[in-house]
Amino acid sequence: MNYFLTEEQQAVVETAREIAEKKIKPVREKHDAEETFPWEIVEELKKADLFGVYFHSNYGGLGGAGFELVLVVEELSKACGGIALCLAATALGAFPIILFGTPEQKKRWLPDLASGKRLGAFAITEPEAGSDATATKCTAKKDGNFYVLNGVKNFCSNGESAEIYSIFATTDPKRGARGISCFVVEKGTPGFTFGKKETKMGIRASTTYELVFDNCRVPAANMLGKEGYGLFVAQATFDISRPGVAAQALGIGTGAMNEALAYAKVRRQFGQSVLSFPSSQHMVADMATSLEAARALLYSVTRAMDVDLKAAVDASEQSGKTVYEELKRVSSGRWTKYSGMVKLFCSDTSFWVSDSAIQLCGGIGYMRDFPVEKFLRDAKITQIYEGTNQIQRNEIGMMITKELAAKPA
Repeated sequence: MNYFLTEEQQAVVETAREIAEKKIKPVREKHDAEETFPWEIVEELKKADLFGVYFHSNYGGLGGAGFELVLVVEELSKACGGIALCLAATALGAFPIILFGTPEQKKRWLPDLASGKRLGAFAITEPEAGSDATATKCTAKKDGNFYVLNGVKNFCSNGESAEIYSIFATTDPKRGARGISCFVVEKGTPGFTFGKKETKMGIRASTTYELVFDNCRVPAANMLGKEGYGLFVAQATFDISRPGVAAQALGIGTGAMNEALAYAKVRRQFGQSVLSFPSSQHMVADMATSLEAARALLYSVTRAMDVDLKAAVDASEQSGKTVYEELKRVSSGRWTKYSGMVKLFCSDTSFWVSDSAIQLCGGIGYMRDFPVEKFLRDAKITQIYEGTNQIQRNEIGMMITKELAAKPA
């Protein structure tokens, strides 16, 4: 379907597609089996400037926004959702700085993230704080011009491969949710080390680590926003980052269907192609329709979000205020409902399509040396991270209820 991409956007898609086909596909099985980080793909993405598609040109970016990021993540994920995470997880780590960074903070960290010179990561989850981020136990105590961090974060994508981390810790435990703050912590800071490397069901080419803070002294200048603004940072970040998860999911589902169709086209049963049977055609029709509906929703929401986001970013560069402050001025409200919708719908669609792809292939689809089963393993996490789909339903329902309450009877 023609989504009327600009020439620049089409060029981004074609570049990402070429890397996915020529560079990622040949190594995806190896990285999945060995659970190794794809540094050679990072180099390809750097050379193609794909890390910078959503950054303002003042920081070495290509001047795009969320839609361009979605296009890249989708194309890379068609080949491997795990490898695509080296770029997508960097974006998640960068968004808090983009949204809440001062001019000095943005100049300090964004150019390296935009170039891919240093990867980013985002850490809010803890052993006892998953969907309930207000249960954060990691502490940050003020000590002169520093904050001293103590605690553990887990399930951090990009793990020890990143160098710039957006970290959430409580600066005032007595205030609960209002006592959480966000800090940028750089790799190599004394007291910041890595714990367990997770062994995962899927996205095995993305290294997932536990982060350990033991009297880690972080400059007060590394705080994003003010003390107690942590949940604002997290919520605003997720509002614009969840379409990235949706794009990953959409790419995974599309990749699964493409692999299944290629096999079903040549597979013969009862003297004819598997695709000649009406039952197979009906399955393919449902898969293709669901993916196209997911793509239409994702693209329309992301483009609409970008109207506000680009205006806020441009205004921020002129005013010196944060992008978050400018967003509140130019936008009529948060994008929580629609961001949740695309994450929910695309991830559920991806898992179902990947499962159907295995069914279409039959026994071979279940084998580890055939690519389709990997897509199902990779698809599952998109229903869980950056807010489980149960949490997405909670937020969507809550936002609709608030909208109804605000309308006159």
